[in-house]
Amino acid sequence: MQELNREANTLSSKSIVSDTTQSAVELKVLIEQMREQIQNIE
Repeated sequence: MQELNREANTLSSKSIVSDTTQSAVELKVLIEQMREQIQNIE
């Protein structure tokens, strides 16, 4: 999950197109939701 979050950060920081930046932000939200679900399983 941490690696996915890093990749999303890289994507958003290197993007030029605003749609890509918005997608990266949405991706980060989904990654955080996945992280919370994993913590609930543990």
